Amino acid sequence: MANALVWFRNDLRLADQPALQAALSARQLPVCVYIHAPEEEGGWAPGAASNAWRQRSLEALDADLRARGSRLRIFRGPTLPVLQALAATLDAEAVYWTRRYEPEIERRDTAIKRALREQGLHAESFNGALLFEPWQLSTKQDGPYRVFTPFWRTALADWRTHPPSDAPAALPDLEGDPHGIPLGTLKLLPARGWDAPFWQHWTPGEAGAQEALEVFVDGALRGYRDGRDRPDRVGTSRLSPHLHFGEIAPWRIVAALEAERRAETGADIDAFVRELGWREFAHHLLHHFPASTDANFNPRFDGFAWAKADRRALEAWRTGRTGVPIVDAGLRELWHTGWMHNRVRMIVASYLCKHMRQHWREGARWFWDTLVDADLASNTLGWQWVAGTGADAAPYFRVFNPVTQATRFDPDGRYVARWVPELADLPVPLRHAPWTDPAGARRRAPGYPARPIADLAAGRDAALAAYRALRESAAN
Repeated sequence: MANALVWFRNDLRLADQPALQAALSARQLPVCVYIHAPEEEGGWAPGAASNAWRQRSLEALDADLRARGSRLRIFRGPTLPVLQALAATLDAEAVYWTRRYEPEIERRDTAIKRALREQGLHAESFNGALLFEPWQLSTKQDGPYRVFTPFWRTALADWRTHPPSDAPAALPDLEGDPHGIPLGTLKLLPARGWDAPFWQHWTPGEAGAQEALEVFVDGALRGYRDGRDRPDRVGTSRLSPHLHFGEIAPWRIVAALEAERRAETGADIDAFVRELGWREFAHHLLHHFPASTDANFNPRFDGFAWAKADRRALEAWRTGRTGVPIVDAGLRELWHTGWMHNRVRMIVASYLCKHMRQHWREGARWFWDTLVDADLASNTLGWQWVAGTGADAAPYFRVFNPVTQATRFDPDGRYVARWVPELADLPVPLRHAPWTDPAGARRRAPGYPARPIADLAAGRDAALAAYRALRESAAN
């Protein structure tokens, strides 16, 4: 039996694994490898929370392989020389992997494929992450989409079913060297163990992803269309980190949901699949507009008057000490769980970009380092959408009022009370806006900021004034 390298990346699963299946279909012995080379990801190497998740996901993948008779061999980059040396040592005929779509990774992978083929190897990559690859859908003018609704309309019209495929029951293994290096030598875990609370909420790995899907189908799916906006309830799937690390394929999720389609669940399923559509749209944009990770998608905002970076205010925002309870609750949830509810992400981002008028890149970088589901495409789309600088963005002059948002989506103040416990004894209206009764708030929550670091009315007015100045400048 000939040997083939199966190069794992952000596809840490055995079911719906096209690279592994390619080796097995060609009757080749799959040698499963992971190569750690964060320096090859440019300015967006994985953040600390992502690394902590990756450690556990790699452990889970290795355990799943060992249960089937194989194992995961781990190496440190640079990637191309490692692949070339492994192929030579093992007399491998082929190298298989699933594609990633981050700009630096796309460029690197193109060069790797070319070099391996020039060496005489069969090098092939596959879609393992998306329902539609970024280049599959285009406008009538054969260009990329910039607005979600027509993108999704085209996607639905071009829909093709991806049949799920189960993990192999058994896998052959290659005896002897190369063994690779111990996972611990990659030093993915934080030295001070600040990630310990995360794992009360998450189970990284393919089994954890499948369990999360089952919990969602049996619970929050019913009522998802409305419940997904309520941070005070369990109303979302919590599948985003599993999708990011490729522990579950999006088409497996869709298949599981479609199996539950009834008259009473149809609208909820459609709403969730549409959310998957936003993930697809994010990757579409990142592929076609790779500079958007750092530059305004809409260059008109290059002249926008952001406030000078305020390190003290930014630190208060990062640590959940802004004095705006719903904002602080979200940022504390992020710190304690590695995740933040999507509705709250929008509120938190709007407060930073509009009331505080700090550049969206400040928020994008913080999310990148602290989210376990930090995905470059989704992170870029989300921050530029809220800031008003991106594709299909919320208009800059639409400024979220965090008190109104909290009153609507956390009406009893339970979310705020959970993550900002010093406010739990306040009556509900004061949990959302404690500064409206300074004496009462000071008496019951003496340690909480007396007032927001950016006044809601003044911050909104300053943001709108900056927007008007930009618009007038463009008109002139």
